[in-house]
This record gives sequence, C-alpha cells and structure tokens, in this order.
Amino acid sequence: MDQAHHPRLTVLTHPLVQHKLTLMRRRDTATGAFRALAREVSLLMAYELTRDLPVRDVPIDTPLEPTMAPEIAGKKLCIVSILRAGDGLAAGMLDLVPSARVGHVGLYRDPVTKRPVEYYLKLPEDVSDRLVIVVDPMLATGHSAAAALGRLRAAGCRQLRFACLLAVPEGLAVLAREHPDVPVFTCAVDRALDDHAYIRPGLGDAGDRLFGTK
Repeated sequence: MDQAHHPRLTVLTHPLVQHKLTLMRRRDTATGAFRALAREVSLLMAYELTRDLPVRDVPIDTPLEPTMAPEIAGKKLCIVSILRAGDGLAAGMLDLVPSARVGHVGLYRDPVTKRPVEYYLKLPEDVSDRLVIVVDPMLATGHSAAAALGRLRAAGCRQLRFACLLAVPEGLAVLAREHPDVPVFTCAVDRALDDHAYIRPGLGDAGDRLFGTK
C-alpha cells in the first residue's frame, strides 16, 4: 500500500472546511480566532462522521397530527479526546451532538523516542456499547493515535473512528498497519514530517495555538 493512503481514509473537501482550515494555517491568526475556527471545523467534521448513524421510526405528535419520524437508534456517541489538543475538536462535535459522552486519553510524545507515553485514561463505563470518535488535531507520526485506539480496543470498543484536521503519509501508514479497519477522517493530507516530527506545511503546534501557550 502507498503510505499516502489508508484503506478507510476520507478527506473532507467541503469548501467551508477547506476555507476555515486555511485561516487556521495562517501564522497571524490569533488564539481566539484559531479556537473558534477549530470548533467550527470540528462541527462540520462531525456531520460527516455521523452520516451513517442508524435511525429508527418513532411515533410523535406534531402541532397538527400524529406521525412516525426518525430518531437515532441505540446508544449515542462517545467522543474521546487525546489530550490536550483533542479538546479543541471535541468542543465543536459536542455542539452538534450534545448528548454524546466524553472520554479522555492523556498521551505525550517522548522527545527522544518520539513514542507516546500514557499518563491519563478516563472513559464512560458503557464506552464499549457506543460508536467512539477519537479526536486529535494532528496525525503526525501516528503513534499517539495508534496507542489511543489500542487502549480503546482493550476497553472493549469495536466501533471506532479517528478524526483529525491534518494528516501526513507517515501517520497514515502507521494507522494502516496497526488499525486498518478504523475509518480515518481528515481535512487535508500534508506533505511530510520534518526532522522534529512536525507536519509540513502544517499549522504549527495545535495545542499551543488553541490555548495560547506558545
């Protein structure tokens, strides 16, 4: 398989998504605007991520008469944020699906090995019964995303999706190797990683730009 691909990769090319992503990439976009844009883009992403949710017809009363109308069937979503930057995407998705449960996986990248180290895990008790959307703005080396998905599998999750703003071929190759069955949604596939494992051209450090910690 070409490393630029993943067997279940979806690149969201909607003009609004691409326009807002371009604004996020700009060096001079301020923290408040960056945070608002992340929330808006993630809401649009959630629309695509939930396109195939199962529905069932239920009886309701409209102001005029009784009828049958569709509602989402079964348990709702769980959004799992890879800390800390994942919270910037989880917020927008919750705007669209406010009843979703939320979990967190705390991972940091060892500066020498570039491998993820887990320091926190908190998930809903019934997470294994839900469709789980794992969110992190950047799919760079892919190791953090792969580790988070692995922890969720260990917790019994079988309905998994991964969403990010940007991906690179290197990260997609890791997920294709370790989690080929997990659908991946991204807004763009950038050129490559540099020697410091940063996405190029990218948008900088998403966590620093979201929280003003640069």
